[in-house]
Amino acid sequence: MPRFGMRLWLGGKVPLHLLLFLLFVGPFNCFASYSRATELFYSLNEGLPAGVLIGSLARDLQLPMAAGQHPASLQPPLSFTLASHGLGGQYVQLDNRSGELHTSAVEIDREALCVESSGATIFGGSAAVSSSSPSPESCLLLLDVLVLPQEYFRLVKVKIAIRDVNDNAPRFPVPHIRLSVPENAPVNTRLAIEHPALDPDMGTNGVQTYRLRDNYGVFTLDVEENENGERTPYLIVMGALDRETQDEYVTVIIAEDGGTPPLMGSATLTIGISDINDNCPQFNDSQLNVTLYGNSSLGTHVATVHAVDIDLGSNAQITYSYSQKVPQPSRDLFHLNESTGVITLSAKVDGDTPRLHRLIILGNGPGCIPAVITVLVTIIKVMMRPPEVVPRFIANEVEGVVYLKELEPINTPVAFFTIKDPDEKYKVSCYLDGDGPFRLSPYKPYNNEYLLETTKPLDFETQQLYEISVVAWNSEGFHVRKVVKVQVLDDNDNSPVFSEQLIELSIEENNVPNAFLTKLHATDADSGERGQVSYFLGPDAPSYFALDKTTGVLTVSTQLDREEKEKYRYTVKAVDSGFPPRESIATVTITVLDKNDNSPRFINKDFSFFVPENFPGFGEIGVISVTDADAGQNGWVALSVLNGSDIFVIDTGKGVLRAKVSLDREQQSSYVLWIEAVDGGDPALSSTAKITILLLDINDNPPLVLFPQSNMSYLLVLPSTLPGSPITEVYAVDKDTGMNAVIAYSIIGRRGPRPESFRIDPKTGNITLEESLMQNDYGLYRLLVKVSDHGYPEPLHSTVMVNLFVNDTVSNESYIESLLRKEPDISVEEKQPQISIEPAHKKMESASCMPTLVALSIISLGSIALVTGMGIYICLRKGKKHHRADENLEVQIPLNGRINLHMLEKKPMEISNI
Repeated sequence: MPRFGMRLWLGGKVPLHLLLFLLFVGPFNCFASYSRATELFYSLNEGLPAGVLIGSLARDLQLPMAAGQHPASLQPPLSFTLASHGLGGQYVQLDNRSGELHTSAVEIDREALCVESSGATIFGGSAAVSSSSPSPESCLLLLDVLVLPQEYFRLVKVKIAIRDVNDNAPRFPVPHIRLSVPENAPVNTRLAIEHPALDPDMGTNGVQTYRLRDNYGVFTLDVEENENGERTPYLIVMGALDRETQDEYVTVIIAEDGGTPPLMGSATLTIGISDINDNCPQFNDSQLNVTLYGNSSLGTHVATVHAVDIDLGSNAQITYSYSQKVPQPSRDLFHLNESTGVITLSAKVDGDTPRLHRLIILGNGPGCIPAVITVLVTIIKVMMRPPEVVPRFIANEVEGVVYLKELEPINTPVAFFTIKDPDEKYKVSCYLDGDGPFRLSPYKPYNNEYLLETTKPLDFETQQLYEISVVAWNSEGFHVRKVVKVQVLDDNDNSPVFSEQLIELSIEENNVPNAFLTKLHATDADSGERGQVSYFLGPDAPSYFALDKTTGVLTVSTQLDREEKEKYRYTVKAVDSGFPPRESIATVTITVLDKNDNSPRFINKDFSFFVPENFPGFGEIGVISVTDADAGQNGWVALSVLNGSDIFVIDTGKGVLRAKVSLDREQQSSYVLWIEAVDGGDPALSSTAKITILLLDINDNPPLVLFPQSNMSYLLVLPSTLPGSPITEVYAVDKDTGMNAVIAYSIIGRRGPRPESFRIDPKTGNITLEESLMQNDYGLYRLLVKVSDHGYPEPLHSTVMVNLFVNDTVSNESYIESLLRKEPDISVEEKQPQISIEPAHKKMESASCMPTLVALSIISLGSIALVTGMGIYICLRKGKKHHRADENLEVQIPLNGRINLHMLEKKPMEISNI
């Protein structure tokens, strides 16, 4: 690792405290050599990992070990030591021998070490962190290093400048900044944003620019830098503003530093447009016509004028007043409310009162020209007073509004009304006008008393306010109307109602934790707190489901596994805030959708099938069972044979393994296949299994006689041969295995002077002489030998003719050959050879041996034993063969040796010429 910007200063004086220190490290007479002080300067970036080389003190001080002299040759060797391990020492690692200075495991963070605003140096013994150097961007790590021994002693002042890297993004101190701009602000108005972004990095790595994500075409940003280098963003108005058109702009202010790549921070900027009085009151109509009866009582409502000012606050305050053109009598007769604009009758109408009054009313706004409306009041003079309607409320009444709770019982009394004629001259009647569940009936036995009552329960959710009128009229046709407003008070009489009683959801398995499922929604027709709904899970809900009480958001906190559970069903409750609370229940069903996250799985890793050879083609060898825990197409499994596909085929649907051709054990006794199972997912998953097919032997090969090779061959037997002497042998093999390859030899036909003179060993096939040969026994003997296996269910056999010529010599070969060419007249003996198989040499019937033979054939133990026995026997026979070669003058034929079949095929052995 290269060193960073190393400079070197030499010189300086040793301070007093250092001289006192040197009194303890060396003799006083060496002070002349100790007075050398050195200063080294390095620089490196902050945030470097441990082990980065800062510099080599030995090399930079040009000490002997750096000039080419090996450190070991220095006596004593050089050593480098930090004077003390203060704050700065934890950030560096000093090699005491080489003097190399590396970064330590404690990462250097320039912003944490050096706070420029403080301008202070933090000391830690003789190691310190300094930010008081002349450069405004410098941050120094100060170390004192002692170089020993005394001959090379130096006090080295090491200064390490920490360079800033862009490792901090700009950050606004508040996430939401609000700014107010008056709607009449001229173009190019500049407003400082009071919360600029902060960036601990220095120089160009600090905040450089600001921008708006959406300027709405009327705003832009500018940045001003003060003497201290602080950058403040300013909002500049670029277009006309109108609060009545848009009173607020919401955008995002983005601060960006100058690093590479640049880092950014953002905050929400809300620009509110403050109102100014730029609109004046206005009436919707210019004139209002009103008719008033002359017998109206004081306080009778005449009319209401209303003006509108679209400004806000005090700028929209309107007061009403009469114009100076309104005469004083009209002012005295009609009272105008300055705040509400309501005109009422304030004086008695008499015969001298004018019939027409023109009331010019002004709508006054601050700093505005008044709006004007004219109210024409026409007074109709009458000679009689109208009937009077006097209410007396039973229910709670405030300012003419009667309050009744819903679900009040039928016939709940509301008010009494007294109907009378002030002049007591005319008959007065009354009736109820208006819609609603109310009834006005006479209250007997009193005259002119009427009771207003309900006719059925009130329902707040159906209608909250009723406006009815009690109308009284006399016989002259004069009417008086008393308006009654009935406000229905809400009661907690409605339970929350889910939008769906059965909420059916689905989610893919292996979901992320806290996955969103749905947002439940229930409504409550009640008002206020009685209509506020909270949501809860039912007791049957699993613990890993969560339901937000306020929002109704349903989530699942863990991953779901369809193979573990596919369906979830539980209840949820919606509860209102009434007293007592009411609730309703809905059912949530969640179906976990399958993902292809399970490979096909064989029930066994290895399959073994035992199949008899010569099994017919496309016959069923076995069934490969495979499952896939996934569902649908993800769980569809296709099987294929990876190797041996030219011989074997597998049924994908049923998993049945078949062979295309009949299998022959003698050609190949076993097969090893690899079966691949691939599911239908995307991407597809697969697995493999090993299939071993073992072919069971079938007795389909008769014994093959290898010796003698021909029915025309013969052997000379000397008359002097002793009884019990071996003459020759019949040697055969069987390609089958087990008991199917166990061979038995027997003589089934004889011809000769005394044919009983020879016998054959049923196990080995050795033919021996039974009795001594006489003079009359000379001649040609023909023995028909049957070679049979012990196969099941039907033994197979072969026959061979063994020709023996008893004589001293062979003088006429042509005569013997002519005898051999004649068809022998031999009667066949049907006598099965008896071979002892058990170690006790007991004879066993073939039928009783069948289960044992089949078992031995399956596990092939018989084959192993037979091969071993034949090997031992062949070795013994080879030894006998060499022994007989010296005693007989006959042809040397191995009795039980292994015959080279290739030799026999190339050149048949001639045994006739002896």
